[in-house]
Amino acid sequence: MIVDDAARLPGLDEILDRVRVVAIPLHTRFRGQALREIALFEGPEGWTEFSPFLEYEDAEAAAWLRGAIEFGWSPTPGSSAGRTEIMVNATLPAVPADQVERVLAHYDGCRTVKVKVAERGQTIDDDVARVRATRAMLGAEGRIRIDANGAWNVDEAEHAIHSLCEFDLEYVEQPCASVEELAEIRSRVKYMGIPIAADESVRKASDPLAVARAGAADILIVKAQPLGGVARALAIVREAGLPAVVSSALESSVGIAMGAYLAAALPTLDYDCGLATVDLFDGDVVPPDQSLVPRGGRIPVRRPDVDPELLERHRAYADRIEWWRARITRCHALLAAGA
Repeated sequence: MIVDDAARLPGLDEILDRVRVVAIPLHTRFRGQALREIALFEGPEGWTEFSPFLEYEDAEAAAWLRGAIEFGWSPTPGSSAGRTEIMVNATLPAVPADQVERVLAHYDGCRTVKVKVAERGQTIDDDVARVRATRAMLGAEGRIRIDANGAWNVDEAEHAIHSLCEFDLEYVEQPCASVEELAEIRSRVKYMGIPIAADESVRKASDPLAVARAGAADILIVKAQPLGGVARALAIVREAGLPAVVSSALESSVGIAMGAYLAAALPTLDYDCGLATVDLFDGDVVPPDQSLVPRGGRIPVRRPDVDPELLERHRAYADRIEWWRARITRCHALLAAGA
C-alpha cells in the first residue's frame, strides 16, 4: 500500500515520539561522506528507516519518508518464487587502485562488484586502474558493473565505455544525466552488447517511467526508500517492463531489509542486487546475528530488530537530532498536504 494521503499517515507526534537518530562512521569515504546520519523509528510492523542524504531538499526527502512509513505501518509484500535470500554485489567507492583489495575484503562471497567511476577530480585513467584491479581480484568469472552517477556527457561516456570494455562489463549504470543522453549513448554502444542501466533517471525523475518509454535503458535500478516505498517501486517495475536491480541508498540493516523485501517481490530477478552496503559501515543498529551484511554473497529476506545498546552507542549529537526532527516535521507536512 502506498501512503499517499493524510488519512493514511500516522500522526507526526507518533513518529517524533519514536524517532532515534544515529551517526555511523564509514570505513571508506562514500559520496564524500565519512559519517552516515540515519533516523529510525518503530511502527506497528517493526523498525523502519528514514535516511535521505543531507543535501536533498524536502520535496525529494518526503518520498523517503513515505517509503519509511509504508515499511513501518504496512505489511510487507509476499515473495516471488519463494525467495528467502537475495544475491548481492559488493560496492567499490572511487578509491585508488591500491586500495581495491582492502575495500573488497570486507565483502564475504560477493561474485559481483559495482565500481564507482567518474569521480570529480579523477580521470579515466584512475577509473581504468580501479576496474583493472577489481578484475584481477575477481578473476575471469566475477562480474563487474560500473556506475558514473550521470557525470559524463555522451562523448565522454562513449570514450569511457570503450576504455573499460576490455574488463567485460556486465552493464553501465547512469553514464549520463538526462534521458535523452541515455538514449543516445545506448544507441552508440549497443553494438558492443553492454547494457545501459538507469538509476537517477528513475528515482529522481518526476516521471520515473520516461526512461523506459524513451528506450533509454535496458535495466532499471530501483531503490525502495527514495521511490516512496516497496509498493510504488514494484508498480514502476511492472509498468516499465524492464528487468530491475534493487539497490540501496547507503542504509543501515533496517533500510536494507526494505530493499530485500522489494527484491524478493519482483517478478524476476536476473541480476545480483546492490544491497550489501552495510559492509561500508563501521557499525550497525541491529545485533550481529541479525545484521544484513552478506554471507556467501547473499543476504536474508527478514526484518531485523534494533539493538537499544547500539542505538545509544551511535546516537547523534543533540543538535543533529533536532535537525532531523525538524526535517521529519517538514516532510510529514508535505505528505499530509498530498505533495
